[in-house]
Amino acid sequence: MQRSMRLNQLRRLLSRLLNKRGQTSENDTGMNYLVAGLGNIGAEYASTRHNMGFMVLDACAQASNTVFKTERYGDIAEVSFKGRKFYLLKPSTYMNLSGVAVGAYANFYHIDPDDIAVIQDDMDMPVGQLRIRRKGSAGGHNGIKSITEHLGTDAYPRFKIGIGHPARNNKAVVNHVLHAFQGEDKTAIEAAVAEMATALEEWIKSGDIEEVMQAHNKKKPKAEKPAAE
Repeated sequence: MQRSMRLNQLRRLLSRLLNKRGQTSENDTGMNYLVAGLGNIGAEYASTRHNMGFMVLDACAQASNTVFKTERYGDIAEVSFKGRKFYLLKPSTYMNLSGVAVGAYANFYHIDPDDIAVIQDDMDMPVGQLRIRRKGSAGGHNGIKSITEHLGTDAYPRFKIGIGHPARNNKAVVNHVLHAFQGEDKTAIEAAVAEMATALEEWIKSGDIEEVMQAHNKKKPKAEKPAAE
């Protein structure tokens, strides 16, 4: 993994050096951004805890009257704002290979990691809690591990929604993330998805991640009951 990260860093450095010398491609406008929502494809996963990224991007697309098109590595939609183009990506690689899709689009459109926002679920936060970060570790999230490996860095913005944590064993975790929300949890998640879509819209319009963090990281949902095993 370390070797792959170093190679990706060298590629980005070379690309920047070439750009400074005026050797740019038609896709390298310097105004492209990528918003990747993590999840698993298929109707059976549509409303599960591991599909928070897909849910948020669907809400964003609906609010902006944007339609996703199926392309290589995932479903993609485009949103433009003041000369900047944002690509909304729902990877079709399944969660553990999310980096294949994110890396491919980042390389094709010459998008730097700090211009890539990733929407993810987080088991270490209560259901419905939002947390936005400029960068960070994977924290055991396989989709984030894959993205970090393909980008060669963990310095890219994260938009996290808490999904709660089950008992501390692997079988319980798998069952937890692949099950749909019910009752109060479902209500909390619907509100969280709507707020996170708003936070992304604010980031798209302002480009100021710190401002978005201050606006949305302070809010905390009511205490939840421990997730059932």
